[in-house]
Amino acid sequence: MSGTPAINLAKLTLAGNNITAFKGILNGTTNYILTRMEEGMAYEDALKKAQDLGYAEADPTGDVEGLDALGKVVILTNVVLGKKITWQDVERRGITQITIEDIEKAKSEGKRWKLIGSSEIQKDGSVKAKVWPQKLPLNDPLAGVSEATNALTFFTDELGPVTIVGPGAGRRETGFALLIDLLELNRRA
Repeated sequence: MSGTPAINLAKLTLAGNNITAFKGILNGTTNYILTRMEEGMAYEDALKKAQDLGYAEADPTGDVEGLDALGKVVILTNVVLGKKITWQDVERRGITQITIEDIEKAKSEGKRWKLIGSSEIQKDGSVKAKVWPQKLPLNDPLAGVSEATNALTFFTDELGPVTIVGPGAGRRETGFALLIDLLELNRRA
């Protein structure tokens, strides 16, 4: 999640809490595209601008079809929730079908489209995980997150919902995340 320390937050800062679920904007590229569309830009133009800025790859399928977010849902479910799921266990839909008309309809309802990755431990111990475009009410903490930014809400037993917001796309941001991983590997050596 680029410069957003989601796993460190869950493992270190929220230690002592039982985290039963999470939901979040796990892909800064799609969030950037949806932000531009909300400003009136067509999907194709917003995608091109994201590519020009280095947020989206030449082949943006991994981002816009929700595959990148799906991988993060699997990792977060396995590491943070302590459950073992695979890619096949996650329902997925990307943002390619969202139109300007959908964006305008959401605005008229006091809502905003976001690509949300989520996972929740069910009462029977199973996991319900998905990556899906959702219309969020504007009072949802994730609805106010725009541009190439990530945000993630953990649902805990002791503190309730805890939300972290941070960089979600870009070369520098991704490089920073790699640096943190390398430093952590060095600490363990």
